Amino acid sequence: MRKLLDNRLFQMIYGIFKTIVTSLLVIYLVFVVVQRLTNNSSILGYRVFTVATGSMEPVYMVNDVILVKEVDPSTLKVGDDIAYLGNRDENKGLIITHRIIRIETNESGEIRYFLKGVNNEYEDPSIAGSQIFGKVLGKVYFINFLNHVVKNIYGFFFLVFCPLVLVIFLEIADTIIEIKVERNELRLIGEEKEELQDTADGDDNEEVI
Repeated sequence: MRKLLDNRLFQMIYGIFKTIVTSLLVIYLVFVVVQRLTNNSSILGYRVFTVATGSMEPVYMVNDVILVKEVDPSTLKVGDDIAYLGNRDENKGLIITHRIIRIETNESGEIRYFLKGVNNEYEDPSIAGSQIFGKVLGKVYFINFLNHVVKNIYGFFFLVFCPLVLVIFLEIADTIIEIKVERNELRLIGEEKEELQDTADGDDNEEVI
């Protein structure tokens, strides 16, 4: 094991591997923590949401991570995908990402937005501009990939769990070997001191008449 850990090629490959695994985990953890702590609040006019249903498939799949930008509702048009807060029927209290299918102004002059999931048969109840969080810019591809990996049992096992266990095992093995080497070195130093002391004592004895 010591020879393997001391091999330069192995050290280079392992260093790159450990950096990649650590970086991916840190990036994903930061994403999760930020999303939890901010409760999906706007940061510099942007929000990040995770798609929870298949209503927008195949445009957005379940567990896709999407970036939403705050915009003036009056700039929205038919065909735009938006995120909004539902306030009626089964959508009440839910954050929904659907596509605008038409925009109408009612008798009181209020603009109403009508939306529908790409994969849905029926449209949503109409909403007001005040319910809109923003326009969907698209997927956050790198985080999106990590999210799909982590939330897939096989992806998590082979691409997260196994690499992490391997890194931990090698780090522990290297630490144990270092400790053993240090102990051996200390033991050898101690033995050398004893030998020197014995030699010195022997010389002293030879000088006594």
